[in-house]
Amino acid sequence: MINRRDFFKAPLLAGTAGTLLGPFGSPGAQADDSRPSSPKLERHKHVIDEFHPDNLKIARRVPADIRDDELLLLKQIGLRWAAVNFGMDENLDRMSRTQQRFAQFGIKIYAGWHHAYRHLKIQLGQPGRDEYIEQYQTALRNLGKLGIRVASYDFHPANTYSTAHVARRGYVAREFNLKDFREKIEKQQFDREYSADELWENYTYFIKAVLPVAEQADVRLSLHPDDPPIARMNGVSKLFTHYDGFHRAENIAGKSNHWGLEFCVGTWLEGGDKMGEDVFEMIRDFGERGKIFVVHFRNVSSPLPHFVETFPDDGFQDMYRVMEALRKVRFNGIAIPDHVPQLAGDEGTQPIGTAYCTAYMRALLHRANEEVG
Repeated sequence: MINRRDFFKAPLLAGTAGTLLGPFGSPGAQADDSRPSSPKLERHKHVIDEFHPDNLKIARRVPADIRDDELLLLKQIGLRWAAVNFGMDENLDRMSRTQQRFAQFGIKIYAGWHHAYRHLKIQLGQPGRDEYIEQYQTALRNLGKLGIRVASYDFHPANTYSTAHVARRGYVAREFNLKDFREKIEKQQFDREYSADELWENYTYFIKAVLPVAEQADVRLSLHPDDPPIARMNGVSKLFTHYDGFHRAENIAGKSNHWGLEFCVGTWLEGGDKMGEDVFEMIRDFGERGKIFVVHFRNVSSPLPHFVETFPDDGFQDMYRVMEALRKVRFNGIAIPDHVPQLAGDEGTQPIGTAYCTAYMRALLHRANEEVG
């Protein structure tokens, strides 16, 4: 018996050699790309080719320092796209080296995170916020220089994502129970409370400072909703818990094509009928106008006040209907298996759960492309 990391060493070396020498030792040759396509594959190319510019692309959100053996696994299960968390590092050379390392495994970075936007001086409107805004502006410029066209962000200080981890169908998943949160967990995190008006002022200041830079860099800003969608947590108001919040944010951004949604299906399902528009109305509204840049493809057991995050086949929503709706509006960005539950043997970026979600999503995508076109 060998452990998972040792198991990947041999194919990792073989994969590197194949990249350098090709399948028969010829420089640059690639076994997968050198085979002629059959007529059947040509007829259904729109179904299987996730590099096609008009197709939805399945991706995985990973840290910049993900191990090579984990990148190899992503390649093995057919993932060709990634959303990368760069943390607080906006150094162009290091970001470029990360991009090059991913490219060695045939993986292209579609979206990037830089955590300067999360600094409390920005989100709470405190003195010194301009320093971190400038840091984020630098990150946006460098994403643009590298051809990474989406920057993901959120705006919910003092957030609590879950109240417990529980077993569901034998796997480990995050749970949120509103009663437990209010009675056992919630506490005022800062020296005072912050109103919605203050948060809107802080968000407006931030977006007015960074959106022009994003436009110049040709990087689209992708706004994630507040998860869970509760109007106030730990003494701080939250803004993006329903349709009205996104509508107001869009008005602040004006007619910019570089402002849009990081549409988290799971978050929207958590809110149930209190979201103003349901998942499908949001996809039609923002998706038809090209305002959805990234989708988090996640299911949950039920709406608030209590839910468990689930695998896509194990929640209350029929996720094929979601995939179908995305293809009907010609969404061609990335869809991410979000908050992947933990299966037996999972570690790091949860390779087994990632493979499970990816295979399920790819099957839904193929079916939707065949039925929608």
